[in-house]
Amino acid sequence: MLDKNQGNTNIKSIEQYSLWKILLIWALATVPMGLLAWVIYPTLEPRMKMESGIFLWILMIIGLMWQVALSFIILYREHGTLRPSAIRYRTWRQHPRDPKTGQPRAILWLWLIPGLAVSAVLAIVVGSEIQKAWTSVIPFFSVPPGYDLQDLTNTPGKWVGAWFLIGLVLVHIVGNYLYGEEFLFRSILLPKMKGVFGKWDWLANAVLFGLYHVSKPWGIPSSILTGIVYAYPSRRFRSTWFGVIIHGADGLFFLFIMISLVLGLA
Repeated sequence: MLDKNQGNTNIKSIEQYSLWKILLIWALATVPMGLLAWVIYPTLEPRMKMESGIFLWILMIIGLMWQVALSFIILYREHGTLRPSAIRYRTWRQHPRDPKTGQPRAILWLWLIPGLAVSAVLAIVVGSEIQKAWTSVIPFFSVPPGYDLQDLTNTPGKWVGAWFLIGLVLVHIVGNYLYGEEFLFRSILLPKMKGVFGKWDWLANAVLFGLYHVSKPWGIPSSILTGIVYAYPSRRFRSTWFGVIIHGADGLFFLFIMISLVLGLA
């Protein structure tokens, strides 16, 4: 339970998870995504009267929405309330704090600049090369036909006026970057992993985040690297807004691409 007398700066007042509980929460997020991608999608896709990429995307959004529900179920079981004050304290949804003094400092937001830069380099320059190397070593993890959502952009004229895509993107942003995936890993798990992993809790969090991507195993190594970029500043400055903003930049780019498709500008 929360210790109001200690304030937001004392992370020791947040009771830590055991290893089995960390792995259980990880599995509750990971297994449904795997089942949706590798069991439900290939089973139902031939019967669906919609673009296969859209159907897969909807299934992934369903998995992300489950993570939103899971996160709030965990919070309610831990604190018996979903009051914003309790959620902010427990999940580090707060201003960044000086690692030495524990006091909030606005200047620490500047660390977003290198974080966004490194994330962009990983996504644009390094990520594809890592994926090629990874799948060349383990060809089994190569992208199978119908599983690359980027295929949607190969026929841009097809999506002119398809405004439902914007709705899907907005739900995806909530489930991936604001709540759901990012919330579960950086706000639910990360603050409670120090008891098992000590000062390397941010690295363990990134590894779990990468291994969680069983729905697209070709991206696991890249996801571990980007997970480090999300987890390390969130842990160091005790503010999961770093993960939300750096990770969320991908979502804004995705939204821009979809708006361009719908308007016929791509």
